Amino acid sequence: MSDTLPVVETFHSLQGEGLHAGRSAFFLRLGGCTVGCPWCDTKHSWPAEAHPKRSVDSLAAATAEAASAGAAFVVITGGEPLHHQLDALTTAIRGVCSLPVHLETSGVDPLSGAPDWITLSPKRHSPPRAEVLQACDELKVVVHEPADLLFAEVVATQAPQATWLLQPGWSSDKGKDLAIAMARRNSHWRLSLQSHKWLGMR
Repeated sequence: MSDTLPVVETFHSLQGEGLHAGRSAFFLRLGGCTVGCPWCDTKHSWPAEAHPKRSVDSLAAATAEAASAGAAFVVITGGEPLHHQLDALTTAIRGVCSLPVHLETSGVDPLSGAPDWITLSPKRHSPPRAEVLQACDELKVVVHEPADLLFAEVVATQAPQATWLLQPGWSSDKGKDLAIAMARRNSHWRLSLQSHKWLGMR
């Protein structure tokens, strides 16, 4: 019997954020998160027990189907996906298709699943583990207030290998102005926007 994970939803869309924005992607949204960001737009994903468990084999099969339909990569997101051990899931996916495995995480748990791409979105109220900072490919900090920029500068020094992104909090005019000003005066930072929300996509 294969391992199971709580699954909020799976869907094939376009990646809306970060360096891979605009590319075809298959999303596996896992249930469970204790980080508790007040601005989270998927709070329904927080209680893991509220979502049905699916076998990793069924998730791998769905991923292979998405690959046949044009997905360029699979995104394991949440919730906080690293609350779960992901080795069985990524092994199952790699057993049926060759899609790169992307992981979206806040970095509060140990890494698992050997992802091909890590998007780390660290939170000031719940800092990430050093191992995730050192392994991430892109570092994306959500900005609402000046303290978020100070936090961004601190964590960025621990992730010199990553591309550094500032993302204004959705509907936060202050965050937008702060992130734009920071990116304008510091060439190491880029602005990241939630393009899927602007376009009305999932």
